[in-house]
Amino acid sequence: MAKKSPKKPAPANGGNELSPGRELDGGGEIDPGSEIEPGTELASIGMAPHANLASALPIPIAFSGATGAEVLAVARQHLGEAYVLGARAPMANPAWVGPWDCAEFVSWCVYRASKILFGTEPRHDPMLADAYTGCWFEQARAGGNMIDWREAAGIAGAAILRRPVGQQIGHIVLSDGRGGTIEAHSALFGVIAGSLSNRRWDCGILVPGIRYLRNEASPQVSAATDVVRLTQPLTQGDGIRVIQQRLAALGFMTGSIDGIFGPQTAHAVRSFQARQGLVADGEVGPLTRKALGAA
Repeated sequence: MAKKSPKKPAPANGGNELSPGRELDGGGEIDPGSEIEPGTELASIGMAPHANLASALPIPIAFSGATGAEVLAVARQHLGEAYVLGARAPMANPAWVGPWDCAEFVSWCVYRASKILFGTEPRHDPMLADAYTGCWFEQARAGGNMIDWREAAGIAGAAILRRPVGQQIGHIVLSDGRGGTIEAHSALFGVIAGSLSNRRWDCGILVPGIRYLRNEASPQVSAATDVVRLTQPLTQGDGIRVIQQRLAALGFMTGSIDGIFGPQTAHAVRSFQARQGLVADGEVGPLTRKALGAA
């Protein structure tokens, strides 16, 4: 989930870009490639519909006439605006300028471009709709609207997400079709043009009723290889011990320094991330590692 605060300063490079892997040019048109028909089922990651989640069952959606590029254009108009975890964005208000939560931002941009509610509960009333990354995941899974996130990296306006699991929050962004993002990133950075590379993602999503175009040349995106998170079985190692030592030195780690990434360590990471204005997902990727001084 991700959900109002004063506008945060831009990143130190003076722009709206966050570039964990590379710097993005942040604008321009894309060359249309092969067309993806709305409502087409793409199951490249083999995720079957959720049989027991009634609220996730797909609602028939007529083709809206909107394109993924139009969703992305709506999103670009809000670069630099503030982020607050859990903030509500009124879908029916076309003049909303934040603050934004990551899921509210993506659902709002989709609705403003297409009048389609997706990733929200309820799913029929824009006055009451509340967006959540978990809703995006479950509704896309139920409707057969998921694709591999690397494929979505080359589709302007596709959603790309990391699903929430247990107490860990998720995160969702819009693909710019070139390997970059437009996203409500965090309290520290606000709404930015960022990068997909060197971050952990679970899937891409194509909203039914929107027409998407795939770039002829797929962008080169690299999956994160050094993200530490709560897993089953638990992960252990010297690198985790370093993370725990830094958390303890900063006053966030109260448990033992045992080199095991368990629930206490994940909680300490979330607390540290929230204090730093980062995405409080309890995962230690490049940004969190750098902020900890554990790179």
